[in-house]
Amino acid sequence: MIDAVLLCGGAGLRLRSVTGDAPKAMANIGGRPFLELLFKQLARHGFQRVILAVGFQKSVIRSYFGERAFDLSLQYSEETIPLGTGGALRKAVDLIESDSALIMNGDSYTNADLSGFAVDYLDAGVDASVLSVPADQRSDCGLVSVGQNGNVIRFREKQHLSGAQYINAGIYMVLRSLLREIPAGLKLSLEEELFPQWLANGKHIKAFVVPGRCIDIGTPERYQVAQDVLASVETDGIAIRSNDQSL
Repeated sequence: MIDAVLLCGGAGLRLRSVTGDAPKAMANIGGRPFLELLFKQLARHGFQRVILAVGFQKSVIRSYFGERAFDLSLQYSEETIPLGTGGALRKAVDLIESDSALIMNGDSYTNADLSGFAVDYLDAGVDASVLSVPADQRSDCGLVSVGQNGNVIRFREKQHLSGAQYINAGIYMVLRSLLREIPAGLKLSLEEELFPQWLANGKHIKAFVVPGRCIDIGTPERYQVAQDVLASVETDGIAIRSNDQSL
């Protein structure tokens, strides 16, 4: 079985007017913590073991969910200082038991086939894979440029790229051995530093493109959109808003 790592250590400063002192991943969506949506999605697609990379107000998450939730075994990797997404992954790597890990941002939701994503990655035999969705008009999100062979060409660039453009949905498959190469104890960004560095070093990174969109709760405005779209996601993770094609 493939382990999953949820990155939920951020303070969510832009969302404080909504969440107060609570961690961003615990923001209320339809009467439940945002993390609950991700747990149920993972369980629905057959994952069994989850490592939570926690930092800000980490005790809130741990006391709420404990060591098991929704048939998932929960492990905790706790930051004492902010390490960014890349540094948090390096700290969590010793808890990963599988040869590769599914990595998810703890503040966004994409209604994708996670098990299919994992199988595609394993079949391709690549170093990493990035789940991507069609680009929209947002200017504050990371883009990936994808070649005709499905390989990622570049990350984060916003203009004048070759290849088709997609939004990085914040869901990845990565070799555990590659995560071990991250320098320990440093604050690093997976998206802005490590992925571009891996590409520059010749690592093989593939895109897994799915329809729909990535719903995140990074700002009060996007949090309200998430409330409108995700509040009707049932306990099995199926969206029931028939008039909303965004999931």
